[in-house]
Amino acid sequence: MEIISVTPDNIDAEHICCAITEKRGESCVSQKKVWMSERFADGLVFRKLDARGKVFIEYIPAEKAWCPIEADGYLHIDCFWVSGQYKGRGHATELLEACIADAREQGKLGITALSSAKKMPFLSDPKFLRYKGFETADTAEPFYELLYLPFSEDAPVPRFMSHVKKPRVDEDGFVLYFTNQCPFAEKYAMAAAREAKARGVRFELRKIETLDQAKAAPAPFTAYTLFRDGAFVANEILSEKKLATLFAAD
Repeated sequence: MEIISVTPDNIDAEHICCAITEKRGESCVSQKKVWMSERFADGLVFRKLDARGKVFIEYIPAEKAWCPIEADGYLHIDCFWVSGQYKGRGHATELLEACIADAREQGKLGITALSSAKKMPFLSDPKFLRYKGFETADTAEPFYELLYLPFSEDAPVPRFMSHVKKPRVDEDGFVLYFTNQCPFAEKYAMAAAREAKARGVRFELRKIETLDQAKAAPAPFTAYTLFRDGAFVANEILSEKKLATLFAAD
């Protein structure tokens, strides 16, 4: 099966893997496609297997990445996912090699990716990336690691912006930051707001809508980050059931 790119010319016709179909009444796919369309001019690349499966890589010049890092001259992997029946067939290697080739062709210093010491939901798989030569460039609490693959020994080491080294906000109650970079984030953010309102729980939504806002975000993962009384709670999109349990304990 062929690896293809989603571009301004075919984005309306192609699925985007992490959200293959859009259910009636939902806008997950369309919101993600709008977000992507607005990033193509910044150098966003979305490559995927030409199949009805979750096999894709999304990357962009680090200066334009919606991630609070300092990594000028690098390409940054936004999302990298191979799942289900497509695992173990070499697709992850093929996608990563395409990204590396693209970075070299553009004269980049290397590649960065947001990960963790152990595999965490919504973050790139550290075991696979380390196997492919990635190293730890920087860390941030509670588990974030900025991994990088430099193309030369003297390449500058990327780092997290200082304000996300210890993620927190100066607000009481629950505060949820999210973007349409993840197609499901807004759906579950709105569900969280409804659940909180029904339970009388103090809850605020903070939608990130620009690059500057993303770079100034209070945590490394900008697609979805939940805080409680200032402290980091999760970067994982929480189901309504998990949120109900969390709010009940408040």
